[in-house]
Formats: sequence, C-alpha cells, structure tokens
Amino acid sequence: MGTTEKERQIPLLPLRGLLVFPGMVLHLDVGRAKSVKALEKAMVDDNLILLSTQEEVHIEEPEKEQIFIIGTVAKVKQMLKLPNGTIRVLVEGVNRARIEDYLQEDEYFEVQISFLDEEQQLTPEIEALMRTVLANFEQYINLSKKIIPETFASVSDITEPGRLADIITSHLPLKIRDKQDILETIPVKDRLEKLLGILNNEREVLELERKIGQRVKKQMEKTQKEYYLREQMKAIQKELGDKEGRAGEVEELRRKLAEVNPPDNIVEKVERELERLEKTPPTSAEGNVIRTYIDWLIALPWTQRTEDNLDLNNAEKVLDEDHFGLEKAKERVLEYLAVQKLVNKLKGPILCLVGPPGVGKTSLARSVARALNREFVRVSLGGVRDEAEIRGHRRTYVGAMPGRIIQGIKTAGTVNPVFLLDEIDKMSMDFRGDPGAALLEVLDPNQNDTFSDHYIEEPYDLSSVMFITTANAVHTIPRPLLDRMEMLYIPGYTEIEKLKICQDYLLPKQMKEHGLGRDRLQVQEEALLKVVRQYTREAGVRNLNRMMETICRKAARTIVAGTKKRVVVTVKTLEDMLGKPKFRYGMAEAEDQVGAVTGLAWTEAGGDTLTIEVSVVPGKGKLTLTGKLGDVMKESAQAAFSYIRSRSKELDIDPDFHEKSDIHIHVPEGAIPKDGPSAGITMATALVSALTGVPVSREVGMTGEITLRGRVLPIGGLKEKALAAHRAGLRTIIMPKENEKDIEEIPESVRNDLKFIPVEHLDQVLRVALMKVARA
Repeated sequence: MGTTEKERQIPLLPLRGLLVFPGMVLHLDVGRAKSVKALEKAMVDDNLILLSTQEEVHIEEPEKEQIFIIGTVAKVKQMLKLPNGTIRVLVEGVNRARIEDYLQEDEYFEVQISFLDEEQQLTPEIEALMRTVLANFEQYINLSKKIIPETFASVSDITEPGRLADIITSHLPLKIRDKQDILETIPVKDRLEKLLGILNNEREVLELERKIGQRVKKQMEKTQKEYYLREQMKAIQKELGDKEGRAGEVEELRRKLAEVNPPDNIVEKVERELERLEKTPPTSAEGNVIRTYIDWLIALPWTQRTEDNLDLNNAEKVLDEDHFGLEKAKERVLEYLAVQKLVNKLKGPILCLVGPPGVGKTSLARSVARALNREFVRVSLGGVRDEAEIRGHRRTYVGAMPGRIIQGIKTAGTVNPVFLLDEIDKMSMDFRGDPGAALLEVLDPNQNDTFSDHYIEEPYDLSSVMFITTANAVHTIPRPLLDRMEMLYIPGYTEIEKLKICQDYLLPKQMKEHGLGRDRLQVQEEALLKVVRQYTREAGVRNLNRMMETICRKAARTIVAGTKKRVVVTVKTLEDMLGKPKFRYGMAEAEDQVGAVTGLAWTEAGGDTLTIEVSVVPGKGKLTLTGKLGDVMKESAQAAFSYIRSRSKELDIDPDFHEKSDIHIHVPEGAIPKDGPSAGITMATALVSALTGVPVSREVGMTGEITLRGRVLPIGGLKEKALAAHRAGLRTIIMPKENEKDIEEIPESVRNDLKFIPVEHLDQVLRVALMKVARA
C-alpha cells in the first residue's frame, strides 16, 4: 500500500474483544460469515483489510453504528483453514484509518476510509515523555507477573514515539474502551501523556493488589498454620483419649445438660447457645461469654429438691437443742411443717425475725434448715445499694454475673433451700437503683414463681424457697417490702433466760472448744448470774459468750501452768478472771423517800430500773430537767407538771406553787441518753411527793405514760421491766390496765414474787405509791 493515498475502499473485519494497533503482528480466528467473505475479498485484492473493534462483545452480528469508526489497516500475511471451518489468519497492523462511509453491508462490510497520518517529530519534550513512559512501564513489569521481563528489552529499542505508545498499550491488560481511546488519539504527545496516566493508575492498583495479596497470604499462612496445629492437637488428643477441642467441649456440655434434665424452655435456650458456641472461633472472647452463660444455665437447680423432714417431734427437738426460748418463732416453724404435711405443697413463707443484735436470729434460721432437712444459704444485705446485686447484670456488660439470689440458689443446689437474707434493714439506695424495690418480686409469694434475673433471662421459680429475713429495726425497711413479710419479734433475753443459755449452751460449748471437761472447770450459778448482771448489758448473748471464752482461757492457762488441776469459779474469784464489774444495775431504795420514785425502763440491753428525783426550792416557777433526757421524756415531764397544776386543790398542793418555787427534775446517770414514752406517771408521782412532802413506797416500781387529763396510756417491754423490778427487789409494779395481756409472757417464778396493779388514771397510782394515801 502506498502511504500517499489518502482515501480508498477496503473490506472491514469487525473484531470482538480485541484491538489491533499499527505495528502489531498477531493471529486471528475468523468464523462469522460476513468476516470470512471480507477476508476473501481482501485476499483477492491486495491483502489489505480494515480491523475495527465492535463496541459490545456479546453482539453476534453488529450493525455499522455498533462499530468504532477508527480502526487499523492491516496486511493479511497468512491464512489457514481449520477443521472446524474457522479460518486462522496472521495479520500485521499498518496504519490508523477512519471509516468515512459504508459502501456495502449485505454480504460483507466494505467501507470508504481515510488514512490518519502521525507526526514522528522527536522533540525534547516527547523524548522526556518516552523515557518517563518506559520507566513507568518497567516498574509495572516488575510489579506485574503477567508480562515477561524480556518484553521491556524489546520495547526499549523502539525510537518512534507513536509506535512506542502503541506497543506498550497493546501489552497492558486494559479495557477495550481504554485501548480504543489510545488508538483514537492521533497527536503523539497526547497519546504518550494518556498512556503515562494509565500506567500510573495501573501501577497504583498493582501496589494495592500486592499489599492486599501479602496481607491475605499472611492471614492464610496463619490460618493454615493454626489449622495444621489444631489438626495435630486433635490427633494428639485422640491418641491420649481426650475430647477434641470445641467440638469436645460442646459434646461435654450436651452430656451435662442431659444429666440435669431442666425444663423444655431451658433445653431450647441451651441448645441455641451451644449452636452459637460451635460457630465461634476458639480464640474469640464471645466464646467465653457464651460458655459462662451455658455453665450457669446448666449449673442452676431447675428440678432438684430435698425431701422435707415433716416429723414435728424431730423438728421441735432440733430447735430446742440449738436455742433456748424464742417460743413464737419456733411455734411458727412447727405450724408451717404441720400445714406442709397436710397439703404436701405450700408456697414458702417469708418470715422476718426482728430483734436486737445477738439474740440468735441468724442461728435460728440455720436451725430451721436443719430441722426441715433442707440446704441453707445465707446472703448478707448490709450495705447493698446496687439493684444488680439482687437482679444481676445484663450479659452485654463485661464481667456480667447473676444476682445474689440466683448465686445463692446455685450454691444450695436445690429449688427449696432455706434462704436467709440477713440485715434486710441495712440496705441503702443510690443512683444505681433501689435493691429494696428489686426484692419486692423475690419476697412476694404471688410473684416469685417467675422471678426474672437480668443475666439468666429465663424465669426462675422461687416459690418453694423458704425465705427468712432478719432485721434489728422495722422502721428502716421500706413499707411495701415490710408488707410482704410476716413479722416475728424476738425482743431479747431476760436475765433468767440468759442464765439458762449460759449454763446449757454457751459455757459447755466454750469448755469443749478450749479442751476443758467438767472435771477441770466448774462455774457456780451465782458467779454466772453476776456475769449476766454486772459484766454484760445487752439484749442478746454475744458479750456473755465472750465472757465465757475469757473464763475458759484463764482456766486453761492456770491448768497448763500447773498451778491447779481443777478450777472452780465463784462470785469471789470472778473478779480475778474478768476484772472489776463493768455495769451496775438499779436496786430498790433502802427506805421510803420524798420526791424519789423508781421507774421501770426498757432498753435494747433489756429492762432496768430508773430513779427519778424531784427537788423543790423557793424561786419563780422555773422547771429544770436534767439527766440527758430525750424529747419524749421532756414532754412527759411537761404533761405531768401541767396535770398537777390543774389538780392542785384535790392533791392538797398550794395552787400558786408554780410561781413561788423552782422545780428540778433529775434522772441520775446523766451521761447515758434516756428517752421513751413510759415515764409520765413516774415523773407525776415524784412531783406530787416533792410538793406534798409525802414519801413514796420504796417497794413500788411503775411504768406508764400520762395525758393532760391524768389518763394512763399503755407501754411496751413489760416482761423486761418486770424482770428488772424483780432483780432490784421491788414487790409491787404499777402498770397501765391495757398491758394486762402482757403479764402472761412474764416467767411464772417472777409473776409469783410480784404484785401487778393495773391502773387507768393517775389518782389510782398516787393511792398505791404515796405512803399517806396508802395508810388512810
């Protein structure tokens, strides 16, 4: 072909997915009928044919609009017919050409083309571009494994800039449209710049591919290594007879699940979690969370229970072995057993043992569990202020765990333990919630059969649990919580009860713990009574137990030192062991006194006597109260004073005494705070005695509150006050008539020695207490 010819007619061979540049030599397989005829026409003429690419690869018979208008004129070098009818030709690209017109489209495409001449001028800028393109192509070859290194050697020898651009483009794995763009760019400088941009882009893509490949390779190597090591470990474990990894772990958990036989909903829940566990990688932290949750679900007792021992005689025997007294609490437990025996199924009661420290509330709960043959769990609520302590944490939190109730049930291992909630009155609340409110569901027999713990998420039946709570005071327990519990008051032990407890429980226990038999230590009853009276002052017996410990330690040291083989503790030798007495207890006056009355008080340490003294001196009617009195006692004194003023004529008292005299009311032992609504009649009697000069009987003790009209109101703690009066040597007790029902609680030995006089009005009190009135 003469390159001077600008236009000519030529057959067209549309290419699919392939583009030929000038200077390229390659084989083509031609199979379409139109393409074969175009090829035959070229062979008849001068072996020249236009190779132009069709826009869409999937079109079998393209129209002229679907073929790029710029292609490459190529020379057919060789043609070979293959057995399948396809023709293989060897072509060489010669020159770019544009399709000006289609002359024939029926049998084959014949087109009118115009040749596109290229500039071959080599300017410094073009030369610089060529070098840059070559350098980038070299980097591309180094990164890409698809082009052999020898290709760069063949390309670097090309001196024509346009041919260099075409050959490099033909070696790049580009999209057809990108290659067509280079083919259609006639100016050499523009073509080199476009190629440079493509090379830069391809090089960046290859860099990213290499980095991703390296990362994937490392990950794959790590995974393959882990897989290989796990397979080795499995093989080793198999040889050793161990279970295999996570699969073995899941199998073991399924075996445990079958053993405990929980309800269907729990089985379904555990199975779902086991499926999740199987899919979780061994190194995943999520796996540990799921495993811990499954362990809790399996470890909880869903159906396991202990058989109750419903023998009432045995239960009574056990309770009496462990505790002296506490009749009401013991009676309530025996009632529960009796009903349980009749109905065979009773929701666990919620008992609240209320009383001072040391009276045996906690140990009584333990004895109840022993009597019923149930497991015993104790949870202390003192200082608990977080709701999650009761209901547990959500599993979304790190370190989540169930609340104390579910933890206690797991510890017990049965669904029907005796569950002690100790110090329920000492819970508090803050921004983390109100644990008292969370306990409402636990301690409500109508709700606790579906107790919901935030961690477990499944309802748990607490209705078979026998809950026992303890408290020192009721007023600090929230009202709704208090409403769900049955109160059993344990007011404290009397002096007689303490002595009995000391003889039968505390001293034998301490002697056994200190290795002392009855042949080595003997403590006389009078000495024990002195310990109770003068070395302890409490409602319970904790300090009394410590005193017994001290006596046993001293005796042990004496025996080990060889001083004595047998120690006998008497009232006289007691001080050598325990030191001087720490407390004194009130005693009756030696003779009748004017303005001094013996009152009866009830403290947390039991009953005591309290002398109230009144002194009347000339003055202007000032009333002075001393002895560290509380507001209630001050108000009682004011009420007594007002009543006497209103009854001054009937009581034979100067009506103007409040203007002529100063009155001083004093309660001795001023350092000890005193308060309570039971000193009204005592103060009134002392005032009348001081103002009239009539002495008060020394054998009379009294207790009761007074109103402004002289009525006597009921009080509490009559049992403890009567014991204190008996201990102090009093013979008569004046008490409110409404407290007559409490006399039955007083021990018979004390009742026989005391005379109880119920009164409704202060006039009755004065008739008994004042000597002049009594003799009249």
